[in-house]
Amino acid sequence: MAFKPVVLGSVSALALVTSAPVLAQTPPKTGGVPTDAPETPSDGTPARSVGPAVPPPAPNTSDAAASDAAAPTTAAAPGQAPASGDEIVVTGVRASIVGALNVKRNATQVVDSIVAEDVGKLPDNNVIEALQRVTGVQVTDRGAGEAGAISIRGLPDALTTLNGRNIFTASGQAFALQDIPATLVKRVDVYKTRAAEQIETGIAGQIDVFTRRPFDFKGFAISAVARGIYDEQSRRINPIVSGLISDRWETGIGDIGVLVNASYTRYNYRTQAVTAGAQVPFADGNPTPGTGLTPYQRIFPAATDPITGAYIRGPGAGEWQPGTDAGLPDAAGSTMLVNGVATPYLLSRDAVFSSDLYGRRERPSVNAALQWSPNSRSVYTAEMFYSGFRGNTFNSLQFSFVDFWLPQPTNVQLYDGTNIVQARNAFNVFGFQSGDYATNKTDDFVYALNGKWDVGQNGKITADLSRQNSKNETTFFAQRLNRVASEIDVNFNTGNGIPSYHFADDRLLAQPTSWNVGELYDNGDINKGGAYTLHLDGEYKWDSGFLRQIKAGVRYDNRTARALSRAADAGALGVNLSTLGPDAYYLNHNFFDGEADVPTFWIAPNGYYNAANADAVRQLYLSTLGTTNNIRLSSDFNFIPVFRVREVNKAAYVQADVEVPLFGRPLQAQAGVRYVDVKTNVNFTDRFTGIATPGSANAHRLLPSVTVRYEPIRNVRLRFNYGETLRRPGFGDLNPNYTLTGDLTQVGRGSGSRGNPTLQPTRSKNLDLSAEWYFDRDSAIYGTLFKRNIQGLVVPITSLQVIPGTGLNTNNFVITQPENASNGVLKGGEFGFVFFPRWLPGVFKGLGAQGSFTLLRSSQNIPEVDINGNITGQSRTSFFGVSNFSYNVTAAYDRGPIGARLSYVWRQAFLQRNEARLFANPIGVWRRPDKSLDFQLTYNLSKQLGLTLDATNLTKAKQQEYYKFGDKGGFEMYNLGTVLIPRTFALGVRYAFD
Repeated sequence: MAFKPVVLGSVSALALVTSAPVLAQTPPKTGGVPTDAPETPSDGTPARSVGPAVPPPAPNTSDAAASDAAAPTTAAAPGQAPASGDEIVVTGVRASIVGALNVKRNATQVVDSIVAEDVGKLPDNNVIEALQRVTGVQVTDRGAGEAGAISIRGLPDALTTLNGRNIFTASGQAFALQDIPATLVKRVDVYKTRAAEQIETGIAGQIDVFTRRPFDFKGFAISAVARGIYDEQSRRINPIVSGLISDRWETGIGDIGVLVNASYTRYNYRTQAVTAGAQVPFADGNPTPGTGLTPYQRIFPAATDPITGAYIRGPGAGEWQPGTDAGLPDAAGSTMLVNGVATPYLLSRDAVFSSDLYGRRERPSVNAALQWSPNSRSVYTAEMFYSGFRGNTFNSLQFSFVDFWLPQPTNVQLYDGTNIVQARNAFNVFGFQSGDYATNKTDDFVYALNGKWDVGQNGKITADLSRQNSKNETTFFAQRLNRVASEIDVNFNTGNGIPSYHFADDRLLAQPTSWNVGELYDNGDINKGGAYTLHLDGEYKWDSGFLRQIKAGVRYDNRTARALSRAADAGALGVNLSTLGPDAYYLNHNFFDGEADVPTFWIAPNGYYNAANADAVRQLYLSTLGTTNNIRLSSDFNFIPVFRVREVNKAAYVQADVEVPLFGRPLQAQAGVRYVDVKTNVNFTDRFTGIATPGSANAHRLLPSVTVRYEPIRNVRLRFNYGETLRRPGFGDLNPNYTLTGDLTQVGRGSGSRGNPTLQPTRSKNLDLSAEWYFDRDSAIYGTLFKRNIQGLVVPITSLQVIPGTGLNTNNFVITQPENASNGVLKGGEFGFVFFPRWLPGVFKGLGAQGSFTLLRSSQNIPEVDINGNITGQSRTSFFGVSNFSYNVTAAYDRGPIGARLSYVWRQAFLQRNEARLFANPIGVWRRPDKSLDFQLTYNLSKQLGLTLDATNLTKAKQQEYYKFGDKGGFEMYNLGTVLIPRTFALGVRYAFD
């Protein structure tokens, strides 16, 4: 006998696999079918591009569909009836977790998912935060009150799609997923492998976000969510509100449905950071005669001939190369040549600084859909998605150089057995305070028309036409103050990775008369992107035999991107801050209060006032300094084109599903090939000369894929996949023109970057082998072994170049340029479980758990280069952003009116980025382990009304970085920055009716 569905209010057991308890698929009304009726081959595997991943409805009865969907297996052997069992009770938290498990179970590819418990009830603030509990996914950058970056198995370049359509932000290749509020999401699928029918880009995988449509509902539906989130650092309550209304009707022309789902989020945050600067060498207290050095004098690098690479010696100049991978040796007694003499040296930081950033962001979003089903064989959908972002930040920065040597320090302490300075004092300390105000505005629009037609008994055609527009505008308006302080005492690491520092009189930091008004920086950027995209797919199925399905399709994508920029600056104004009046400065308070022994307040230019009175501030500089400076009034601004790109991507695929018996059970395989032809036309403009450089590139690839799925015994499923994917370079990475910064670190050279128009796509060959055991109807254990062979990884190549006529304070620049100069291998395993025991007694019956851990090993060759950028050797390192080990675990409870989750995520230390090649420390910047303990609670007052309580980062974890290369470096002596991560607490109310 089949399982008997238990209905909880309007929630049937089918909700277990349809993403939300109130969204059970229903039989078609007269004259129409639901738009999201699942497209499934004969083995019950849902297609990836359309609708929720659910088994096909049983004929003539929704009860049969519900009972079969909830059965322990969805792919029983032919003729085998489902086993009998108890009634199934499916409610919010449990429905979400087990619904995601069923998506994984029914998919052809290796897929993990998150599904909303109910309308507007994904238990996180945005899509990135919601994905942090997915197997193999790591998130980071939590400093602004939310998670801001995501990777899949350590790789950051996932293809982002919305309802199967590629989406992007402005001129970039991916979409800012944190801009999608969780309240708009029905389900998110994370593909670790892909088939020929899927878009080819993103070697990390694909993240497909599904929004809601009116045919998801039986009829009229309405819901509203309101939450207030308290951020401990900003001490503000932040609102999130959303609402959905949907209805469908039987009419004389078929079924019609209309849905509107809107969300608004506002968040005020405060991000506080303290940093010990990079290392530079100093003479010791008794420098060797003949070097020209005085005690504790900073040793600058000797000038270098950019053609021959030879050192040009000068008094007190050392023959050391800034920015080497491992940095200078740090053993006690280490020496370098200074004027040809072997000279002992010390390594000390060049600066300490504190950043107190106040930010505000708003995210309005709307999803609207109109569906029409004129008959049982066709469905038409028109939908629109809008995502907006409005943000501003004011960074009050306090920065002090500690690289001066006159007078000599009176207190220098070293770490035992090293030449590394742990603590010192310094006199005549030059420092600046900066008030940096920035704005960020983004508008993303996606419009789409979709049609689906049944052709005969087993054929189907799908057409999808979409248009996307995205625009991002940013501004940066910063003013500096400067002074020379009498003395500073610094301990660069007090034992917890946070430096301690104080001035002879910290109170002077807050006095306007202590500061002179310095430079002004006034910049802006505009980035635009758009695309017209057409998908056309057809398929035909057979109910028996070797060949079960043939599917083929084409995709045409016409993408444009454009970037513009403006830059204006002015030298130091030179007047005392007190002459500008109290509106011109801002005093912060309670900085790092109780978390570090550093100044807790200081004065800075008032970024809010300056931004609101920008032209008056510009006029002040113009009238005082004259028109020879770059600064200008807003009426005189001209945005200079940076690049203009048009890219046409044509793709075609064919894939087949076959089935053969193996030991009495069906072995199913899907094989296909995708052909991609990309033509890119570019036009780049040099900001210094105004000269435009056109160019073009053509690339075509044939990308095969094959997936084999087999169930050797009941409830055990095996999968094997081989596929090839691409990572195309970002448009900005192709720009050959320079972006330059002057000599800010007093090493005799500036820094800069440029793109490379000859960059080729990075190509990955992927192997996956997975096994899943569904040992109970709500429980499973699963694991995947995988390997990525990646060719043409882009790595930075650095060289010293002479660039005259820039107007900066040097002609020598260390320039970094991307090259396809590396190959790498990423391999590992991910393992997870879902467990909801049915045998627990009484009140414990609602307990369950889910968790996963991921093991990764990565290796790539990194070219070693000389001062001229010539490759002289190879070293090996791990990939950026890859933690060798990460895990998450969630304890869940769902019984009666209560639903709760307590989840913990953790990832091991990882290589975050490389430092600029200007200093004496190891070049690699590592991130300490990331972790977060979060709690979510729902209490249902009635079937329609519920209350929520959420808390994040309950352990008050910090984000910390340090320098390391190989065995050199580490958190104990090479600490870098510490960022405080806020705890948040939220109360909410939710109403839903359908």
